[in-house]
Amino acid sequence: MLDALKDAMASAAEELEKMPERVVQLFHHNDADGLTSGAILTRAFERKGFEVRRFCLEKPYPAVLEKVYEQEGKIIVFADFAGRIAPLLSELNQGRNLTLILDHHIAEPSTDARVLNLDPDLFGLKGDRDISGSATGYLFARTLDPANRDLAHLAAIGAVADGFFVDGALVSENRAAALEAVEQGWFKIEPREGGGEEYLLSGPRGWTPVLEFGDYLDILGAVGYYGEGPEAGVRVCLEGVSEESDQMVDEYRATMRKAFDAEIAALRTDGFRHTPHIQWFHVGDRFFPMGVKMIGVFCDAVKVMDIVDPEKYIAGYQVVPDEVPGFGPVPMHQVKISMRVAPSMEEVIRSGRMPGLHTFLPEATHRLGGFSDACHSLTAATTVEIGKEQQLIDEMETILGEYGHG
Repeated sequence: MLDALKDAMASAAEELEKMPERVVQLFHHNDADGLTSGAILTRAFERKGFEVRRFCLEKPYPAVLEKVYEQEGKIIVFADFAGRIAPLLSELNQGRNLTLILDHHIAEPSTDARVLNLDPDLFGLKGDRDISGSATGYLFARTLDPANRDLAHLAAIGAVADGFFVDGALVSENRAAALEAVEQGWFKIEPREGGGEEYLLSGPRGWTPVLEFGDYLDILGAVGYYGEGPEAGVRVCLEGVSEESDQMVDEYRATMRKAFDAEIAALRTDGFRHTPHIQWFHVGDRFFPMGVKMIGVFCDAVKVMDIVDPEKYIAGYQVVPDEVPGFGPVPMHQVKISMRVAPSMEEVIRSGRMPGLHTFLPEATHRLGGFSDACHSLTAATTVEIGKEQQLIDEMETILGEYGHG
């Protein structure tokens, strides 16, 4: 598994070195895992002498990808997304650019020899257990140059922030990065009361819980997506926090709390819409100018509240704005759905007694002509055309019925 992935990364590094192009176009996600991935790869590529041009995306939307692949002879790298859409990228690329995919979500093989899908899912590693996007980027960075071992703490931050633990602790490649960070003095790992582990990050202000630092990055990348948040997030990863980044986070956090409080009040008054297995709601465009990742963050917030039915899947919709930072106006006419489950339902899914989100949301989305990229068993998100929200819920219920959960 891991050896095969390392071999594939070594081959990809050789292809990269052969390229006459010396500019890397790096597309990365806007959560903590995506920002740390962007930071790791920026530093690694720059150390190899490449110029890096970063683009932070909430999702690799087809409308954006079509613009990206109008080019030829370029180096295009996707970090923390795009594993599932390797066939689409292959169709768009047609051998014209070198494309590297450094994701960790459920993946599909590439059909273009110049689209190199290095998603560990294709090599037997689980993205919601063994390896984060940042840890995947870190493995590739070390393949480029063992000196990039000093970026281990960024890989571990992304892994902790992504929240995929086994019995409260990191495992596999995520844990390997954390232990490396401990050896370098960046991390401390302490037992947590009640089980599991606490991860602490060293900095000029002392030891900070990594989950808190991950939240700091999430605020910059998600709440501040349509501002300067993502760039500030990568800068914080590489240079550390500053008074400027603290002020940005405080302002963004106040914006988020105001929006969340209003929606929670509305849910307490009006409730969710219910089908046999799903409870869902729609925030429209009320979260703007926050990014659409916020609908997932909001679902995470409400999944532990007494307003949810702990035995039903949770789904929230948010309208996708018709603009993408770095690309300007892009006609979307899409709505994003994010899904979560209550804590008591997580073990039910892990044990196989109920299907994971990745088994039915992407399929339902596909049946409606929507876009599916990054989905895990306990967290998932896709997009469909505005107006198909009820249809998507109904289609998921149909699929659950086909699984014998009607």
